[in-house]
Amino acid sequence: MGKSLIIVESPSKAKTIGKYLGRKFVVKASVGHIRDLPKSKLGINLEKGFKPEYTVIRGKKKILDEIIEAAAKADKVYLAPDPDREGEAIAWHIAEEISGNSRKGSKKKKKSENKIYRVLFNEITEKAIKKAIEEPGEININKVNAQQARRILDRIVGYTISPLLWEKVKRGLSAGRVQSVAVRLICEREAEIAKFVPEEYWTITAFLSKMTEGNPASENIFPSKLISMNGNAVSISNETEAQSLLREIEGAPFFVDKIEKKEKKRNPVPPFITSKLQQEGSRKLRFTPKKTMMLAQQLYEGIELGEEGPVGLITYMRTDSTRVSSDAQQETLDFLLQKYGREYIPDQPNVYKSKKSAQDAHEAIRPTSLSHSPDEIKNFLSKDQYLLYKLIWNRFLASQMKPAILEVTKIDIKAGHAMFRANGNVLVFPGFTIVYSEFREDNTSADPNNSKESEADDEENTLPNLAESETLKRVNVEPKQHFTQPPPRYNEALLIKELEENGIGRPSTYATIISTIQERRYVEKVEGRLKPSELGVVVNGLLVESFPELVNSEFTARMEEDLDSVEEGEKKWSDTVKEFYTYFEKDLKKAQTEMRDVKREEIPTLIDCELCQKKMVIKWGRNGRFLACPGYPECKNTHDFVEGEDGEIKVVQKDVSTGETCEKCGKPMIIKVGRFGKFMACSGYPECKTTKALSIGVKCPREGCTGNVTQRRSKRGRVFYGCSEYPKCDFAVWDRPVPKSCPQCHAPFLVEKISRAGTRVKCANKECIYEEEVAA
Repeated sequence: MGKSLIIVESPSKAKTIGKYLGRKFVVKASVGHIRDLPKSKLGINLEKGFKPEYTVIRGKKKILDEIIEAAAKADKVYLAPDPDREGEAIAWHIAEEISGNSRKGSKKKKKSENKIYRVLFNEITEKAIKKAIEEPGEININKVNAQQARRILDRIVGYTISPLLWEKVKRGLSAGRVQSVAVRLICEREAEIAKFVPEEYWTITAFLSKMTEGNPASENIFPSKLISMNGNAVSISNETEAQSLLREIEGAPFFVDKIEKKEKKRNPVPPFITSKLQQEGSRKLRFTPKKTMMLAQQLYEGIELGEEGPVGLITYMRTDSTRVSSDAQQETLDFLLQKYGREYIPDQPNVYKSKKSAQDAHEAIRPTSLSHSPDEIKNFLSKDQYLLYKLIWNRFLASQMKPAILEVTKIDIKAGHAMFRANGNVLVFPGFTIVYSEFREDNTSADPNNSKESEADDEENTLPNLAESETLKRVNVEPKQHFTQPPPRYNEALLIKELEENGIGRPSTYATIISTIQERRYVEKVEGRLKPSELGVVVNGLLVESFPELVNSEFTARMEEDLDSVEEGEKKWSDTVKEFYTYFEKDLKKAQTEMRDVKREEIPTLIDCELCQKKMVIKWGRNGRFLACPGYPECKNTHDFVEGEDGEIKVVQKDVSTGETCEKCGKPMIIKVGRFGKFMACSGYPECKTTKALSIGVKCPREGCTGNVTQRRSKRGRVFYGCSEYPKCDFAVWDRPVPKSCPQCHAPFLVEKISRAGTRVKCANKECIYEEEVAA
């Protein structure tokens, strides 16, 4: 009996699985997809049922040849990519290549005659893997079709709208079926903030205490808020009203009118699904969604634990199911019983409801075994791996515990005709909160009339033990001015929440969407919040005007539902694509002739060119809008500018200090703008002509070098990227470095590739084949 072949996507996953299966199995890694649509063209036959043209991905031929050769020698072939649509598509592409169905003509290689199986497991443990091999299945073609439909839709949008944006705005831009909706949400939120008019309101708070002799009043002071006057709810608009109310209660004694106490349960939160993991990773750990998913992938595929070898520490991290297997649940209850005691164990195991679209075959994200606690294996994990693993560990334990019990107290206090209210609580039983508390974040503006919100704010107050009719000591009564606040900008967690609640995209795509819109410079982070750039606002405006359906949240959500129907076998993938393309083609043809040509727009201003006295105009360039003299090319004067809320244009001085001094003359270095963009120059020009390039945020990778990578130009004017310490360091590359490490080989940065086919990033390490297309 010969060996069996198992094919997975990742080398680290292959290593972990190989440890469990022994010598009777050969484990190969495809390193992600082995086939895709071609880079150089659309690759979809729009006239013949949207048939895709798949090609072997550049750099994958050697890997594919090794897989085909190993399959020909094996008795059985088990396809074990991840248990989702993407994994199913990878499995299908590999099966097509192994069986020879994709190869034509005389060069057709020998195909495998063996039975090809599909195996699924949600965790990389010995038990799960062996069970999957004992119960193999077949490729789910409906899942393959759903993924294929998504890929085709995204390709049609990206490869038709992006070139249009290149023509109308500038080269290198991209559009995406889902990313463009995310940008629209951020732009619309910014517009809400811009038009928001703050409203003044006041509150009156009485600080009171018990009439306790021998104890300082400061030890039992508690706040209470004015809620009504003469039985009518109070809404205070200005200081005059506030002072009038203060006069009415001046000198009035305070006493307890009514006390209400009730027990309240705070239920544990469900174990993580993908979107919630990304949200809590952002809120609690300050990780980007992309970083969270990269770390989760490492924990899932296997971490070297010394003599134990590689161990998969968590279940599959791309899931929208909160289901937990009965075995895992029982193991957890036994663990909790031993660690915390019976009072923390629920009478019946906690079960959580998943979304309608969730795949019940999946499980929630949880530890694969409670024998590997975060602290016990901390030395084998990086700092960030440890933090994420501990977050997943604590959340899962908490999900299987009893609720917290609080005694919530509401005290109504009278002072003349005024009624004040104090809210507070006492933690009677901590329950799951001894392990985990969910981070709560508001996504709305402050509402002075929202009593529930006010009560929630005060719920953490600790109140003294009081009795009805008890007289209280008045310590102070304070009026306070407030202004309503605009809705906050999205941070990454709130944007994911918005996308999820509106059914836009899928959790597995959120990390890519959010990183893409920042890499494309449509969005920038300001104090941890996402703000649209000037470029983002312009592009969003063009897309909303020309492709209103495409960037509509409800329409995008319906598309996701259609893809779910394809996966369920209820709808043909080609019909889904056809329905989309029928209206999209009309919008595209119209946009090609009617979309604003931002590149060529010249908006007149009242600002005089100081060189030739012509009225300067606003133009669009590679770095956004700028002021230019209309006398070009005779007059080449330009300026940066800012636009005030009233539309007034103000010139920004070109000489901006960098905080650095000139190495030759000691004078300050300033930022200037030249024909090739911004650069640093000595303020002593023309006596001193020292210049330096600006860093692009990437450190020089040469060992021992302290320089930064900067944009430079060759003698022939071609842009390249080199070390700022040249000629001491001669590091240089032609492709623009991207300041993020390779998720596959951990090289310090990636590089950006731009062609007519679109934009993609790949690893700078020539021996690594990691590559990703920049798309929705």
